[in-house]
Amino acid sequence: MTSKFMKRKMNTTQKALALHKKLHGKIEVCGKTRIDTPQDLSLVYTPGVGAVSLAIAKRPALADTMTWRRNAVAVVSDGSAVLGLGNIGPLAALPVMEGKCAIFKRFAGIDAVPIVLATQDTDEIVHTVHALESSFGAIQLEDISSPRCFEIEDRLSKSMKIPIMHDDQHGTAIVTLAGILNAMVSTGRTVPKKVRIIINGAGAAGIAIAKLLRVAGFMDIISCDRRGAIWAGRPDLVDVKAELAAYTNQYHVKGDLADVLCGADIFIGVSAAGTLTSKMVRKMRTDSIIFAMANPVPEILPDIAYAAGAAVVATGRSDFPNQINNALVYPGLFRGMLDKRVCKVTNVIKLRAAKALASFVKHPTPERIIPSIFDRGLHKAMARSIQK
Repeated sequence: MTSKFMKRKMNTTQKALALHKKLHGKIEVCGKTRIDTPQDLSLVYTPGVGAVSLAIAKRPALADTMTWRRNAVAVVSDGSAVLGLGNIGPLAALPVMEGKCAIFKRFAGIDAVPIVLATQDTDEIVHTVHALESSFGAIQLEDISSPRCFEIEDRLSKSMKIPIMHDDQHGTAIVTLAGILNAMVSTGRTVPKKVRIIINGAGAAGIAIAKLLRVAGFMDIISCDRRGAIWAGRPDLVDVKAELAAYTNQYHVKGDLADVLCGADIFIGVSAAGTLTSKMVRKMRTDSIIFAMANPVPEILPDIAYAAGAAVVATGRSDFPNQINNALVYPGLFRGMLDKRVCKVTNVIKLRAAKALASFVKHPTPERIIPSIFDRGLHKAMARSIQK
């Protein structure tokens, strides 16, 4: 790891700690109307609020126009799989959830609330989140470990009438697909089914990426875990990986990551720091595409990947070019779903969102395959991709 990278990392760490200590967190609740007089109070609270409550009791749909519900998202985590930090628990997860909520407000005007649960029991989480439906127009699940995250999202999606999205799965998959589409353009690749993609990491993000890539027409995908390539019939596979094997690795390629990377076009890493070496990159095809998205330290640093022959390199970090960042997706995506009153997050919605994100970069180059979160109009474009 380069000394320049380490110095930049230390500087960011120190500044972040100082900021959070100074502000006591990143979000707050602000009222929409002033409460300066007894008359103000009578309208906001008693006795005037009673009439509003009675109106909603008679017509529950009025909650969407007389309360904040239609513009409110709960960001829910149990702290079991936070960033690259692992199972650090709910209190340590709270700063991350606050950050997500601040991004929702800044880029989409959505009122988001961080909710960290002091349980990692699947049934308890499902029951608790289900009970929140009256207060929120949508639920974003965050940093819940695999394989529990799949069951939790599936059960909630089936039982609730508002959109439920596990961002680590689908937000990551959407922005990754968008980046891959533009990286292919910038390297002269035009046919998805003709490129070989190696995904290192078979947790929530890795599985969701593989699923969405298949929806988008990519056929030659090999997923790897710590034991190497995942193939149908591998005896140690848990249920979710056995399901993954059913639609990936069509040629039953076996071996470790270094073996399966030979001749590959694209590497997608959602695994751990340092798992990709320059020697492995050299085994890939000319003008290879590297998405090293482990956080906070990527599978390979960009300068090392470029020196080994990569044509496009993306990471999950904001201090390198081509950041594959879920925040490019979820503010606008939820804005559109709330406005259109969408109930389910479907493959069609995810595919449209990925294409909208990719098309926002008019002329992709190896140095710019993905927009910046600060690009004017980006989040509105993402919201418009939602069609009911």
